[in-house]
Amino acid sequence: MTPAVAILTVSDRCARGERADAGGPALRAAVEKRGWRVASARVVADEEPAISAVLKEWCDGGAVRLVLTGLSPRDVTPEATRAVLDKELPGFGELMRRRGLETTPTAALSRSLAGSRGRSLIVNLPGSPKGAVESFEAVAELIPHALAMLAGGDHVSVSGEG
Repeated sequence: MTPAVAILTVSDRCARGERADAGGPALRAAVEKRGWRVASARVVADEEPAISAVLKEWCDGGAVRLVLTGLSPRDVTPEATRAVLDKELPGFGELMRRRGLETTPTAALSRSLAGSRGRSLIVNLPGSPKGAVESFEAVAELIPHALAMLAGGDHVSVSGEG
């Protein structure tokens, strides 16, 4: 089966013409390299009504079977982060994915990553607003403790009790 693919780039700056869309064309090349047909590609501002309208148009029209908005071969944030980390904190990614799985089966595809560099904590979140918020909330209570530990503090419970 050769799916008809639609590529949606969600970016305020690209939509305003302030920046060229590099991700969309790169993804198009990767899709076409597989022999799949790109039926449509569009850039929209990061506004829920605009995004929803395009997705509804493509999905309800029946011509498109696959819409790509974030899972792309050009996503190198986890690799770039991993390259600068002193220590990786795999538990953060595990917690973020577990929380996401409570509402979204595709959260297992998340490449969420966290770790430290010096006294800084780096947390990669999913690109979708919903996924980013859910993932942040999954680890938010751990962040003060992690920052305290990175600053040389003692172990204390997350609730603040010794």
